[in-house]
Amino acid sequence: MPQTLTTTHFNGHSMVAPLQRVLVCSPRTAGWDRPDSVACWQKLGFLHPPDFPTAQSQHETLCRELQAAGAEVIELPPDPGLTPDAVYTHDASFPTDHGLIALRPGKPNRVSESSYHAGFCLRLNIPTQSKIPAPGTAEAGDMLWLDSKTLLIGHGYRTNNFAIQYIRALLAPHGTEVFSAPLPYGPGPSACLHLMSLISLLDDHTALVDLPWLAVETVELLKSRNFNFIEIAPSERDTLACNVLALGNNRLLTIAENEKTNARLRHAGFDVRTFPGSELCINGSGGPTCLTRPLLRA
Repeated sequence: MPQTLTTTHFNGHSMVAPLQRVLVCSPRTAGWDRPDSVACWQKLGFLHPPDFPTAQSQHETLCRELQAAGAEVIELPPDPGLTPDAVYTHDASFPTDHGLIALRPGKPNRVSESSYHAGFCLRLNIPTQSKIPAPGTAEAGDMLWLDSKTLLIGHGYRTNNFAIQYIRALLAPHGTEVFSAPLPYGPGPSACLHLMSLISLLDDHTALVDLPWLAVETVELLKSRNFNFIEIAPSERDTLACNVLALGNNRLLTIAENEKTNARLRHAGFDVRTFPGSELCINGSGGPTCLTRPLLRA
């Protein structure tokens, strides 16, 4: 996989502009091929012991799709502190137009990832704007840019109120408004339920949603901002149908197994590209947005 460390451009504040630069972490880098690393798969919330060859193959397909869409794909280098969850690269850091926010994941085994992201991104000339201090917990899967000046943050088991207030104060001088979105109890505190498990933005005014699981105030906020909804097929909730990566220019990257929801997206006029996610995504509860940390959209 090509890695380029010379480009210095970065930004944030959009979920849907054309994706130009993205950070990933392959199953090999995350230790899925090491028995000692994957021995704790149940504790980490995987459905079954990870199948490394299948997961690695699916990740390579994902990267080919990203490159075909015009994105520069950069892979994190290996590190002994990474656990199998590191493959879900999205969660540990949060780029803004003013630099990277190093988050503090609510899942204890992932806390060290944020510093690792920050250190590596410095090599890409991406400065760290701030770090979330204790007792704050925050994961980027709970963070959704509604527009360049409006950030919606899910308040749940992975992101707490302290972190939301911290990010609000951090971004306020830049004219950014931060809203809190309450998340449901769902499967409970051990499950990975992010805001982006329930909503993915497809373009500036269209959202893919798991509507019955969204809070009324979140739905009303989105409607007040003229978002149109496409609902997932309910039978595909457990296979992460709502987890869709916008590539820009009406293009989406989705999990191939979610055929009913993908058909709905195509019927709505979107160019849907897919990759197999049985092992890479569904087993570890992380879809295409989770597997990618966008660094530049333009």
